[in-house]
Amino acid sequence: MDTLSAELVRSVLDSAPDAMVVVDTQGNIAFVNQQFLVLFGYGREEIRGQPIELLIPQRFRSAHVHHRATFASERRVRPMGAGLDLYACRKDGSEFPVEISLSPVQDAGVRLVAAAIRDITERKKAQKELILAREAADKARQLADEAREAADRANQAKSRFLATASHDLRQPLQSLALLNGALRRLVDDPDACEALAHQDQSIGAMSRLLNALLDISKLESGAVKPQPTHFALSGLFDELYREFSGMASDKGLQLQVSAEAGPIHSDPALLGQILRNLISNAIKYTRSGRVTLSSYRVTAGIRIEVMDTGIGIPPDQLGLIYDEFYQVGVPPNSSRDGYGLGLSIVQRLVKLLGLKLEVRSEVGHGSVFALEVPTGQTTALPAEESTSTQTMRPLSAPQVLLVEDDPAVRDATRLLLKVEGYRVLTAGSLAEARLRAAEHPQVDLLVTDYHLSNDETGTQVIAALREVLGRHLKAVLITGDTSAAVKELQRDERLRLASKPIHAEELLRLLKSLLAT
Repeated sequence: MDTLSAELVRSVLDSAPDAMVVVDTQGNIAFVNQQFLVLFGYGREEIRGQPIELLIPQRFRSAHVHHRATFASERRVRPMGAGLDLYACRKDGSEFPVEISLSPVQDAGVRLVAAAIRDITERKKAQKELILAREAADKARQLADEAREAADRANQAKSRFLATASHDLRQPLQSLALLNGALRRLVDDPDACEALAHQDQSIGAMSRLLNALLDISKLESGAVKPQPTHFALSGLFDELYREFSGMASDKGLQLQVSAEAGPIHSDPALLGQILRNLISNAIKYTRSGRVTLSSYRVTAGIRIEVMDTGIGIPPDQLGLIYDEFYQVGVPPNSSRDGYGLGLSIVQRLVKLLGLKLEVRSEVGHGSVFALEVPTGQTTALPAEESTSTQTMRPLSAPQVLLVEDDPAVRDATRLLLKVEGYRVLTAGSLAEARLRAAEHPQVDLLVTDYHLSNDETGTQVIAALREVLGRHLKAVLITGDTSAAVKELQRDERLRLASKPIHAEELLRLLKSLLAT
């Protein structure tokens, strides 16, 4: 019976998945199972009676003798070397990581120690791979963060460059346009007038191309970020009518505006830019008849349409109209009015705002461009200031306070206004503007640039002068950065926005319409 029990125990131990070794009180190996022989490479008789330290790398053997003696004095089931990296040594001298559990054994009064040894090479390998993967992921995140920071810095640099270029490139064009307008009012010689007229056309072409290229550059660089808000569509339509009614009238066209829908939710500056390009195009390609800007409510929101009675677009060219420098009915290398960038800008802005633009057209009968925008919430608008509190307009020539930090642009604007019959005061900063307003409290109109020196803005000038004068002073804000300016403004009937470079006739027409209100 005892023999049968011993064989059964041996069979059970040989079937164990881990290597098993039993050590006597002197630290010599008394028993090993089959998995031990496979793992360490010894024969059963070869290893029996050998010191247990034979299975330990040479550098750890002296320390192990001390640990073995400690376990002999405190015999309990426990893992060996908790928290430490343990290694075993095969017969061929190769080392491998192990996990060892120790158990006290009593056999016929003899105290023994049983050790279960598990090869954890694959586990260690997996742990190392996991650590490497985590380190790689951390490195990838670090690189991604650095790339994102670099991209942010690049975008900020692009934004600063575009803001500077937008201002600095427009300034000399603004001076040329205003000086041309002044000269055309001072010169009577037919040849000189003709030369100035050609110069005016060239300045206009340069201005349109510069504006379009800067707009496209801003959009492609990511410098333009939508800032949607709730606003009344009727206010935007009123601005567009005031801006384009003169242009339409000069061509003998009717400009009809109808805003029947309520408030919308979008970016007012970017939506306004889309509609300005569409209306400008409609007027350009319409020889007779009318251009209509309208809106009405639909299931998905508010539908805005720009319709004209112009030349129309052939069906085979509808897919090309958004390409840069493409113009309907204009052969390559021929004289052209504009550069075919307006609809390319529109397409980019529509995508930026998440809208959809539809077009219908019939050759000889005109075109309709339509887009749908989300409905907005009704917001309380500031009450209009009573006209009874306004200073009566003087019978003499209107007095204009001009605030511009660029001497060349300031002198050109002053000369144009003086030739037109205005009384002109000038200032180059917010402090000077305050001083002029205090000295001349009856000033009728303020004309100010948006970007001034020392980070001052035209909006600050408008607010400060209205405070100094104690009334809602009429003002014209001229800027090469329309979107940034519009977003800071509270819309009111006594403010007009003009984009640089502004044509002399357009500026004068703007002043007259504002003074007439």
